[in-house]
Amino acid sequence: MNRILSTATVEFRIAGRNRWVAIAVALMVVFALVLAAAGAAPTGDIGADRLSVIVASLTSLAVYLVPLIALLISFDAIAGEVERGTLPLLLTYPVSRAQVLAGKLVAHLAILTLAVCAGYGAAAGAAFWMDPASVAGLPALLRLVASSVLLGATFLGAGYALSALARRPSGAAGLAVGLWLGAVVLYDLVLLALIVSDGGGALTTQALPVALLANPADAFRLFNLAAAEASAAAGGMGGAAAAIPLWQSALSIALWPLLALVLAIAAFRKVTP
Repeated sequence: MNRILSTATVEFRIAGRNRWVAIAVALMVVFALVLAAAGAAPTGDIGADRLSVIVASLTSLAVYLVPLIALLISFDAIAGEVERGTLPLLLTYPVSRAQVLAGKLVAHLAILTLAVCAGYGAAAGAAFWMDPASVAGLPALLRLVASSVLLGATFLGAGYALSALARRPSGAAGLAVGLWLGAVVLYDLVLLALIVSDGGGALTTQALPVALLANPADAFRLFNLAAAEASAAAGGMGGAAAAIPLWQSALSIALWPLLALVLAIAAFRKVTP
């Protein structure tokens, strides 16, 4: 444990010098405040408190921004060590490759958690200032914070795996962008096209729930919309959230970080100094 914490401390300091901490916090705070101002408009229409409606809006923000921040932080975690020539020195220390990745994960997850708490906290503060009754939405906000950290952990692990596979920061960056576009943007578009072509058949009723749970970004969105009282503010995804049991989406977002870390460790073990 001491070796993991030592690695995490070094990684956190490096991220601080590279301004990743400030960038991540600034992105989350700015976008969260914008959504806090714009996302509370339908409050009176759906009968939910202001914070619950803001949480629904923050869910849509987090599903795009949290994976992006995680991949930006992690894409050169291994490839950068290879390019700088520091990987051979790192591996001479009495620490396993799994411990190295665990230390990086602890540091990067701390950065991501700090950014998430700062952004959501700013949005919650704005909601409380505009409507003191927003305290009713606090449980939904806490669920969003916890699930956002798990979503970030998933994409941090994926970033490490891509970094180990590419072994060059430029290649890892390209793979990270491709993963973000595929998992967060294109995946849902493909599902939508298949649903339209299926016309309410077996694909829509049977395969769609499985496909949504198989994507960590969609599982994250389903979990938060199903758990919140303001899922009506999310349109069609709110209907999907109501159709899929809450425990299934919760299990998906809990298992994905473990799977991503296992894949990252397996890829890192194939990297030669």
